[in-house]
Amino acid sequence: MNSIDKSSEWLALKRHWSEIEYRHMRELFAEDSARFDRMSLQACGILLDYSKNRATSETMGLLMDLAERADLAAWIRRMFSGERINNTEGRAVLHVALRSCSDEPVLLDGEDVMPQVRAVLAQMKDFSNAVRDGDWLGYTGYRITDVVNIGIGGSNLGPLMVAEALRHYQDPGLNVHFVSNVDATHLVETLKSLNPETTLFIVASKTFTTQETLANAKAARRWCIEALKDESAVARHFVAVSTNAAEVAAFGIDTGNMFGFWDWVGGRYSLWSAIGLPIALAIGMPNFMQLLQGAYDMDCHFRDSKLSENMPVIMGLLGVWYHNFGGVRTHAILPYDQYLRHLPAYLQQADMESNGKRVSRDGQQLSYTTGPVVWGAAGTDGQHAFYQLIHQGTQLVTSDFIASVHSHNELGDQHLKLMANFFAQTEALMKGRTEDEAMAELVNAGLAEEALAALLPHKVFPGNRPTNSLLLDRLTPQRLGSLIALYEHKIFVQGIVWQINSFDQWGVELGKQLAGVVLGELSEEADVGRHDASTNGLLAYFKQNRLRHS
Repeated sequence: MNSIDKSSEWLALKRHWSEIEYRHMRELFAEDSARFDRMSLQACGILLDYSKNRATSETMGLLMDLAERADLAAWIRRMFSGERINNTEGRAVLHVALRSCSDEPVLLDGEDVMPQVRAVLAQMKDFSNAVRDGDWLGYTGYRITDVVNIGIGGSNLGPLMVAEALRHYQDPGLNVHFVSNVDATHLVETLKSLNPETTLFIVASKTFTTQETLANAKAARRWCIEALKDESAVARHFVAVSTNAAEVAAFGIDTGNMFGFWDWVGGRYSLWSAIGLPIALAIGMPNFMQLLQGAYDMDCHFRDSKLSENMPVIMGLLGVWYHNFGGVRTHAILPYDQYLRHLPAYLQQADMESNGKRVSRDGQQLSYTTGPVVWGAAGTDGQHAFYQLIHQGTQLVTSDFIASVHSHNELGDQHLKLMANFFAQTEALMKGRTEDEAMAELVNAGLAEEALAALLPHKVFPGNRPTNSLLLDRLTPQRLGSLIALYEHKIFVQGIVWQINSFDQWGVELGKQLAGVVLGELSEEADVGRHDASTNGLLAYFKQNRLRHS
């Protein structure tokens, strides 16, 4: 594989950044009254405005050339056609099949996977309806009032984010909780207010061997049995999302209540599968199907639109532009919607676990950087926490601002106040404040000359800080599905340009392996093995103090 940073398209972009780096967006807007019209597009009920970027028509043309050099269009076709593009694990990448609303087959090695997908969806529908309608009863005959999802990583972040984002659609008589951390505090604090007779647990682990998930599941099982006095109660209070029927049965779960999924579904892309069972329980299966419909809408846009009019492609390439040519290392996700407060953490995993890679698909060490640090918080909270650095800090940070035209909670004029901040922040980041403008403001404030001179440097904002604005018509299940799929495909685009495999996560495994070794050394009688001096010192201190205070 020829390294893409040696290509003429990459080198052209490198030269172009040196030409445009110090051009201010104020100038770009002044020169082009139609800039917003040219640099915005709508798809699936989402408006993307990317005009507040350090980019021109030439920039976008050069980025499209880079996408063609990376053979992006062919890779999109390969993913949708079920090729095993996850080459290190020999797997297809078919999360798009999970939300297919078409009658067309989705083939994997010549076999249509859609009958399996639809069978699991039907199982989810029957089960979620039974719980929500009160037909599924706990061991002592009471209906379920609380559901606790026990999982970690993709088995937690996706369902948690979506359930909270769609809280407006939740059944008030059924509370859904999420436990992920092996720190017992997470489980203990969750269970404090729950009644074992009316609580249902979902244990989400493909292999049913995930250490953190199984530790919490076993503790929850003990809590249930201690209260209900009968191990057979487990079958009425636990279900599993897994593929390991033997371990599920050994736990005491009826395998008829085991919801399966497939190795062509990566964890961070799995909320569309049976991993989304807590979502279906929370918002009902019709709304879950609308979530899938929204994702399918974006899938079709991504698959069928030409690259220059393709929302995930444009967002992905702009990220490459700043990361590889502008030296930008962090990207902020800033949803102006309290319902979307977990979106930054969800996208942090989706992006950083996918594209945090140092070697290419064929195992060659990369000579360029990949994978920005993704972070953020809900506005307007973020404005009073970290926006200062984005506005006036020494690092260039790119940002996505996300909001809805209509709120589910129109309380007085609060949505207008929220949106006023949304629009003002992107304008302020783009325009900044010049020295002349700052001086005029201080003069109008009546500052004396000496005080004015001292304060003036602090009141200047450089501006020229890039942002994308995404406006949804309303945060519905369908629109949320489209928004999530938009980011999934954006991440895919960047991975293809960077020539990496976005669908494995070998870096996660080393820490797990070492934790297994260390765990065996933490018991009182065990010897500590050979580690580095720091780890040995920390282990010795921990064990000594556990003994001293036990």
